[in-house]
Amino acid sequence: MFFVCIKHSSIGRITPIKAHKKAYEGRENHSVHFKQDLSIIHLRSFNMYIKKKKNWEMNESSITDEKLFYNRRDFLKIGAGSLVALSSINTLMADDKYRAIKKFTKDSNPNNLSLNTYQQATTYNNFYEFSTSKSAPAKMAHTLKTDNWDIEINGLVDKPLKISMDDILNKFPLEERIYRFRCVEAWSMVVPWVGISLASLLKKAQPNSKAKYVQFETLFDPKKFPDQGRSVFFANLPHPYTEGLRLDEAYNDLAFMAVGLYGKEIPKQNGAPIRLVVPWKYGFKSIKSISKITLTDKQPINTWQKLAPKEYGFYANVNPKVDHPRWSQAKERLLGKFFKQKTLAYNGYGDEVAHMYKNLDLVKNF
Repeated sequence: MFFVCIKHSSIGRITPIKAHKKAYEGRENHSVHFKQDLSIIHLRSFNMYIKKKKNWEMNESSITDEKLFYNRRDFLKIGAGSLVALSSINTLMADDKYRAIKKFTKDSNPNNLSLNTYQQATTYNNFYEFSTSKSAPAKMAHTLKTDNWDIEINGLVDKPLKISMDDILNKFPLEERIYRFRCVEAWSMVVPWVGISLASLLKKAQPNSKAKYVQFETLFDPKKFPDQGRSVFFANLPHPYTEGLRLDEAYNDLAFMAVGLYGKEIPKQNGAPIRLVVPWKYGFKSIKSISKITLTDKQPINTWQKLAPKEYGFYANVNPKVDHPRWSQAKERLLGKFFKQKTLAYNGYGDEVAHMYKNLDLVKNF
């Protein structure tokens, strides 16, 4: 079976129909001619063309409708989402502003992961400081000015400090990490991040023996993040956005502070100028646009945990055996694909992280 596009010469519409080549072979009562390689087909009153897909074209079934995804916005009752956006000309022009990162160690990709496209990773984003729509942050993030950005590291440390982005970019060895990224909403992607290990940053401040947890905060500035001030849809969402890790999790080699992706500076809609990436946890743990890190002896309450404690826990480890109260976590949809794939425990990073939770009840500590 193949698809034929009929072009109606009178009105210019293109209408797809299904046709069986075999059904027409040897029948003289149909003036239809099939050719192996080309296919202009003549059918009396129509000009018909078999459309042959180019190698680079995506199947229509691979362009993922956001309405297929479960999402947290239903919980907040703010209406339906939008489609996965193809980049507009304006978005592509904006991407030209992100400079290439000149020096970093490339990831050898030992797991042979297939990357999502730059377009998919930069136009489908949860960033509620801008909007509840996944396509909107790419269009709205121009309000985020990242010049002279500092990160304050304080709390239970021997050397509290403020470190500039210039220092992070120039005084730390940058490296690429190709990671799976799994959203709690049951969609996923594979992204090549560029950045530094979280441990290398924390050790600059020398956490003391009392430090057990690490709390992160997104910058609070309504001029840069419109929805922080508007609070039209998220009147009950506390700002600034906060997240947390246990100190041993933060010191795990996989925990990463990303300053770029796909070899370029990280786009604003993806959490510029610096964000956390913890690939074995659901995506909401990977807090964006970080301005403050605090070492503490108390377990932080993260933003989504504060808002809906029965749905979002502190640990948020990817676990196909523990469902969200409103949807299954057993499968996920990789962006660009129509059919779901099985979700892996710890998002496939069990060898590196499972030892940290061997005595922890992962059903209670979700």
